[in-house]
Amino acid sequence: MLFDSTLRRDLSRSFGATLIVILTIVITMFMIRTLGQAAGGSVDPRDVALLLGYITLENLPTMLSLSLFIAVVTTLTRMYRDSEMVIWFASGVSLMRFLRPVLRLAMPVIVIITLLAFVVWPWGNRQVAELKDRYQRRSDLARIAPGQFQTSSDGKRVFFIDKDTGDGSNARNVFLLERNADGESVTSARSGRVVVEGNDRFVELERGQRSELNPVTLERRQASFDSYRAIVGERLVSPNENLPPKALGTIALLLDPTPRHQAELVWRTGLALGAFNLVLLGIGLSAGNPRRASSWNLLYSLLAFVVYFNLLNLSQAWVASGRLGPWTTLLLVHGLTLAGALALLWWRERGTALSLRRRRMPVPAAGDAATPAAR
Repeated sequence: MLFDSTLRRDLSRSFGATLIVILTIVITMFMIRTLGQAAGGSVDPRDVALLLGYITLENLPTMLSLSLFIAVVTTLTRMYRDSEMVIWFASGVSLMRFLRPVLRLAMPVIVIITLLAFVVWPWGNRQVAELKDRYQRRSDLARIAPGQFQTSSDGKRVFFIDKDTGDGSNARNVFLLERNADGESVTSARSGRVVVEGNDRFVELERGQRSELNPVTLERRQASFDSYRAIVGERLVSPNENLPPKALGTIALLLDPTPRHQAELVWRTGLALGAFNLVLLGIGLSAGNPRRASSWNLLYSLLAFVVYFNLLNLSQAWVASGRLGPWTTLLLVHGLTLAGALALLWWRERGTALSLRRRRMPVPAAGDAATPAAR
């Protein structure tokens, strides 16, 4: 049908243009923030592009929801402003009739948002957490540069090397100062290398000597060695340790229904339900008078989007704190929003029907109105 194809074509064009603009703005913001984290030492500068890709995938559901919502509002608002809606209403097309073509375009996007929320969102958060953790737990020997004294990650060791092989795993003329509860020790060696065994990292020194000082008795001991091994840094990162709920898979959250895990499930479910509710809200909020050249509809729509997503964040906090259950929260936030969107559509439909009925009422001529009085 001409009506369906025309409306879907306009919506798809508006959705594509809006998504490109939002992606450009959001990626620029995240790039600035990621570069700041790299400059501050929180992330590896070599992983900036990779982190930016993961962060973009994490926030893609929200960007898709906003793009779809703006596309519906702007397209229908333009149709009201250009009097196209008046023509369709006069032809017998009701406002409820717009639901079918709009939802036919929106449903594939909503399915993609659901998959991103339940699959890609935890995967992206997990990759970001592992990249940051791996950089923070990198080898103490990898932290230093030739000719510079460098403190280890725990602050208990001071390293110095004369030369290295370029990959950070082997070094020559190594100096190591260690402080612990038993005293202080100084170790020097001709060469050293990093050895990984299980989840631990060791530095293995060869052909050197070690001097230990007891701070209580001031006793000093010296020893020479052909090979000496000392643990450096913390354990290697494990993909299943200390992960936040947002980095856990959906099945793992279902198997362990703690309040924090249920709150994360409420958030992911809310992304899909929110996209559907925003489409219905967009149809109702786009109505306007073509004789009034104003953009209040778009402002009201953006305000509704901000309020709705703030409620989505609040619902996650309510469930995590144990104030409300997950089903109660979903019904309270998304159920009431759905009811409000349907009520708005019914009110707009009723107002349009009354307006068309008034226009179709016959107006009596001046001669006809004066005839009874003349008699």
